[in-house]
Amino acid sequence: MVLFCLTEAMLFAYLLASYLYVAVANREWPPPGFELPKLQLPLIMTALLLSSSGAAIWAEKGIERDERGRFRIGLLVAFGLGAAFLVLQMREYAEKLQHMGPREHAYVSLFFTITGFHGVHVAFGLVLMLYLGLRSLLGHFDAHRHLAVKNVFLYWHTVDGVWLAILTAIYLSPQFYR
Repeated sequence: MVLFCLTEAMLFAYLLASYLYVAVANREWPPPGFELPKLQLPLIMTALLLSSSGAAIWAEKGIERDERGRFRIGLLVAFGLGAAFLVLQMREYAEKLQHMGPREHAYVSLFFTITGFHGVHVAFGLVLMLYLGLRSLLGHFDAHRHLAVKNVFLYWHTVDGVWLAILTAIYLSPQFYR
């Protein structure tokens, strides 16, 4: 799982490198005609994802202590916070698509490619959490058998870490060099 997560992180590193390459090649970034990214919604989304990682850690500690109720509650909270992140991302997309389409400029194309790719990873993580929840209800996890929990949460923490890099590159960095 560690190698898989590293591979995923490298994919995002390549995408973010392409974004930064195009940004540095332009005198103004975002290009003229596009406003600076708003920060309120992405910061709320960040808080949701980081909180979901906290809930996942709490859940994992619960199953390590054979506290299945704690594990299920933590898993449910982590899932809910991740789902809320996706809802807010869809809201952000709906707002942005009213003003700019992915074919308008490389800036917009990279924005939707990188954040959309990340959104797909969040959705996949939510599916994995549903799988964990089902297996938990079937009694597949205890203090000694929970490798799947560790793997799914490692993936989830990776997705959250990638979001911090996206937040920094796409939302925060343009605030400083325009």
